[in-house]
Amino acid sequence: MRFGKKGKLSPRYVVPYEVLQWVGKVSYELKLPSELSLVHPVFHVCMLKKCIGDPVFFLPMEGLGLDENLSDEEVPVEILDRQVKKLRTNEVASMKVIWRNHLVEGAPWEAEADMKSRYPHLFTP
Repeated sequence: MRFGKKGKLSPRYVVPYEVLQWVGKVSYELKLPSELSLVHPVFHVCMLKKCIGDPVFFLPMEGLGLDENLSDEEVPVEILDRQVKKLRTNEVASMKVIWRNHLVEGAPWEAEADMKSRYPHLFTP
């Protein structure tokens, strides 16, 4: 499961969970909350990360707005900044967007044309 941005740079870790038992040579069973009852609790070691204790690396499970498929809807909250990059023959406008359930520090740059077509309510005066 991946939360936040989609793609290869998305955060892979949500919150630290307690390890209940060692299963096999390279798997562990985790104590998952009731919201994740549809997820199998046994994970391979490559999917786990030792908890460092820095809360910046984890998103809280409550308030994520997960549906029954354990997926969430990306909703833009605010536009922070706008920039125009000049290429050889044209210009590309992009904007820094704060998404719901994301940190301000990790706000990504999105294409302005894409944002206008998908979320026109952000651009009405």
